[in-house]
Amino acid sequence: MEVSFLGGPEPQRGVGVVAPFDFALDRELWRWVPDDISLRVTRTPYVPVEVSLDLARLVSEHETLGEAVRALGASEPEVIAYACTSGSFVGGAAGERAMCEAMTRAGEVPSLTTSGALVEALTELGVGRIALVTPYTESVTQSLEEYLGEVGVTVTGRAFLGLTRHIWKVPYRSVVDMARQAVVGAADALFISCTNLPTYDAIPQLEAELRMPVLSANQVTMWAALRRLGAHAVGPYQALLLDRPSTPEVPTLPRVEPLPPVAPVSPAAPIGPVGPVGVAPQGQTAPSAEPLPEDTEGWT
Repeated sequence: MEVSFLGGPEPQRGVGVVAPFDFALDRELWRWVPDDISLRVTRTPYVPVEVSLDLARLVSEHETLGEAVRALGASEPEVIAYACTSGSFVGGAAGERAMCEAMTRAGEVPSLTTSGALVEALTELGVGRIALVTPYTESVTQSLEEYLGEVGVTVTGRAFLGLTRHIWKVPYRSVVDMARQAVVGAADALFISCTNLPTYDAIPQLEAELRMPVLSANQVTMWAALRRLGAHAVGPYQALLLDRPSTPEVPTLPRVEPLPPVAPVSPAAPIGPVGPVGVAPQGQTAPSAEPLPEDTEGWT
């Protein structure tokens, strides 16, 4: 079969993704990605440690990140995202920034993390108070709260599952139930943490029920990475992905110079009564109107 007439394939722009070794939601990440962009995913090396603060530190070591980023370099991504929430908040705000700098040095392209993307998304939405859902243990959840407090975000309520493995197997129903428990107080938005926790189809339902923006770890990671490329993440009924109208610029009016002061006008001589037009006072003959010259005919 002759296929040369088909042409293509169309060129694809690349987003590099560094994920922890146990990441199992590649397909969920792809659901936010438009057709003309491809994900190039790699994983950190396996370590025999369950989900904990210790694991978060191990999968975010700069040497480990550097090796993963250099491996992605062969596929020439235009941006690199570290897709792990706990691994990017465990070192606090300074640690998150240092991770971005290390990945940028290794890959020579812009880099971001899930936790940094969360802060960027909250800023975009103007949100300072959130309800929090995590699959983590209490200690890992507490570390996330500390990170959020450091960047100026208040947690108004929380719910967590206490899991140390198989987080990708949590059903949507459990995510929704946790969200209902967490949304107490005056929260402006809900954040569902962990890139290994499924959320894509739960976000629209929760936004409709809770009447607030719902953010998830994978959502903000893809949103921020695609934003670096000038592209838009794909997702129905998700507040973060809606186009927000920009504030129109007010045109600058030209400067108007003040007019010079007007000299006072002397009072005019009183004007006597005026008779009817074309009527002479009694005893006088009204002057006849002179005709216009011929060459002024039609002039107005």
